[in-house]
Amino acid sequence: MAEYQFERDARTPYSEAYTIEESGDAVGRVDIHFTLPGIVQATLCVPADFDEDEIQDLIGEIDERLVLTTDPDRDDFVVTVWRGSQAGVYSEDEEEEEDEEEEDAESGGNGRSPA
Repeated sequence: MAEYQFERDARTPYSEAYTIEESGDAVGRVDIHFTLPGIVQATLCVPADFDEDEIQDLIGEIDERLVLTTDPDRDDFVVTVWRGSQAGVYSEDEEEEEDEEEEDAESGGNGRSPA
């Protein structure tokens, strides 16, 4: 059985997002949502080569180490699993956006490329 570590990326009053690591390498991600009282939903993203047993083991770890520590009286834990490869992490940098707006204002442009 693999030893997983969970690094929290984000937290709100009703949800948490974690990067899942194994031996120091990121192998997946889980977003957990504490919805109605007693119901927890999650989206789990794992590599394409994860088999059913690995997925079930990981769901068990998530339930035991992340969900039950937050909501020990939960009635149901529903997990949607996505198997595939990471396409990337995208972010719109505000500073970059402001620089583009300043350049457009200086050149009289509208921020769009010519057709």
